[in-house]
Amino acid sequence: MVALTCRRDREVHKECWHVYFGDVRVGTISIKSGAPSDVDQWGWFCGFYPGSHPRECTTGSAPDFEHARADFEAAWRIFSAKRTEADYQAWRDNRDLTAWRYAMWDTGMKMPTQTQDGTARCFCGAAITIASVEGHVRTAHSMRAH
Repeated sequence: MVALTCRRDREVHKECWHVYFGDVRVGTISIKSGAPSDVDQWGWFCGFYPGSHPRECTTGSAPDFEHARADFEAAWRIFSAKRTEADYQAWRDNRDLTAWRYAMWDTGMKMPTQTQDGTARCFCGAAITIASVEGHVRTAHSMRAH
């Protein structure tokens, strides 16, 4: 079984850890911003979308990182018991499609939806159509192997 791993988010100024199950980001544990000093200082979020219904995701707070991690792991056991490989793949497909869109915009390429005939060229040089974008991204630009 794949273990949960935490990776520090170095782009934020507070302590923030992203939790991954393999290559899928399944939650966050971080210091809460602006919390009064007399309440729990750490918060956690367990779940991911797409791949689940937003109401299945859970949140909580804790006095410190260790308690937040333990609470997250308890929530993860419940949440993950209902997940299928298709749920994780839905999240991966969305991640890859989003990254691809940004790469297209960054390189100044048009999307097939921005042309009159519904065809365009990918930044990799492949011809794409509105109907072929998702399949092209899945086969040529998947981040799963990275």
